[in-house]
Amino acid sequence: MPGWSATQQATGVSSQTQQVPYSYAANPAFVPVPVRQGFSQYAPSTQSPYPGYAPPGATAHPSMPIPTPPAVQTEQSKSKTDWPESVRRYVQRSFLPQNDDSSVSRAEVEAKLKETIGTAKENGTLYTINWDDMPLPHALVKTDRDALYSRGINASSSSENPIVNPRKRKSSDFANGESKQPPWHNANPRPSLGDRISHPSPDKRSSFDDTLGKSSKFQKEAANKRKRRFENEYKAVYRSPSPTPCSTGPIIGTSEVLEKRYLRLTAPPVPSNVRPETVLRQTLDLLKKKWRKEGNYSYICDQFKSMRQDLTVQRIKNDFTVLVYEIHARIALEKGDIGEYNQCQTQLRSLYAVGIKGNDIEFKAYRILYFIHTANRTGLNDTIADLTTAEKEERPIKHALQVRSALALGNYHRFFQLYLDTPNMGAYLMDMFVSRERLAAMCNICKSYKPDVKLRFITEELGFESDADAAQFIIDNNGQHLLQDRAENIMFLSAQAGQLFESVRSEAFRKVDIKGQI
Repeated sequence: MPGWSATQQATGVSSQTQQVPYSYAANPAFVPVPVRQGFSQYAPSTQSPYPGYAPPGATAHPSMPIPTPPAVQTEQSKSKTDWPESVRRYVQRSFLPQNDDSSVSRAEVEAKLKETIGTAKENGTLYTINWDDMPLPHALVKTDRDALYSRGINASSSSENPIVNPRKRKSSDFANGESKQPPWHNANPRPSLGDRISHPSPDKRSSFDDTLGKSSKFQKEAANKRKRRFENEYKAVYRSPSPTPCSTGPIIGTSEVLEKRYLRLTAPPVPSNVRPETVLRQTLDLLKKKWRKEGNYSYICDQFKSMRQDLTVQRIKNDFTVLVYEIHARIALEKGDIGEYNQCQTQLRSLYAVGIKGNDIEFKAYRILYFIHTANRTGLNDTIADLTTAEKEERPIKHALQVRSALALGNYHRFFQLYLDTPNMGAYLMDMFVSRERLAAMCNICKSYKPDVKLRFITEELGFESDADAAQFIIDNNGQHLLQDRAENIMFLSAQAGQLFESVRSEAFRKVDIKGQI
């Protein structure tokens, strides 16, 4: 057994508790670390180079107390602070209802209590201060406000910039109904955004630990103090300008000018630039005469848009409004301006919906043909679903529904018969998609009639006005080589035209003009 191991004694004491004493060198080259062999604590020894601590197995001197580490002493002192009874009574008095002050918030009271008691504890005066005679936190907060206010007055007299509200104003600032701006706000050269930025004072930044929050809070309270102090003088010398009365109703035009260019509004309309309904009726009569005489669509369209604008700003919705939109829509159809027509059609739909009478049957039929042109199946189905049984029997709507049915069934023969017998101005809408339907019909003819077919047959089946128009249609689609002038008739080589018209047809149905789609 090694010499440094302790021998077991006759009394039965374990060898782990009885060891041979060992002396450390004066300056050991290592730091002895106590190794715990079980759940029991080792007693310190006087042999350790560190006072009060010993290596494992060493015997502590009975007269030497075991010191507590400094870190543990600090934690124990913090957690076991014995507050004087006078301090406890002072805190209780601060939150009594009778001592409550509406001008000082609870957060300010708690912050002032923490600051006051913490300072007394750090200075060692916690037990010497007479807390029964100590002013309550409410009074201390008000004293700090007055001191800060005095510094603000002096700073304002020596600087061009007055005190700025350090934070964004909240609704609680207007609890007493003081919604007017303070008198110094209008003279503040800082931009309005500056009122939303915190500007804590330098002296507060160096005085408090939580400087940013407290300084901003005190500056805000000082600004409110100034506002309340000078409010009476402010009311006497300053009167806010009365706001310009704004009418919530429509304006009434006073202009007597019959012709006026259309300009997009960028500001509220002025009555002197708006024509009343009596003048607009005279304008409509003048424009109808000019359209029949001159036919200048650019001028007419500009004048009608100006009339529509005057009706809109005056909120005029009656039979005259419907008449203006209907005439403009017909003129736009005639000139192929589908975008302007669609704007009129959209307004007419809303006017008809509120019960204003007009040619609603005519324009509902136009709407069906328009959706066929734009291939808008959803809009087409919605429009048909809104029709009543009586409306479906009206000739314009019945014709439009038959056009839809013929295209759905691929009956081009029936389709072109309907095209040649279109009521009202529906033919202008059908002109927008009849070319692509002719291409589809030509593909079917090329598959059904071989090797050739008379040009007269093409003219009659596809609804052309003459053989020349039919021939021009074929030439426009690069099919001039498919026409042969024979002894009796001009023949169309349908057997050789299938591939050509299939490619042209695919391109025509791929691109659909939906300008101004509803």
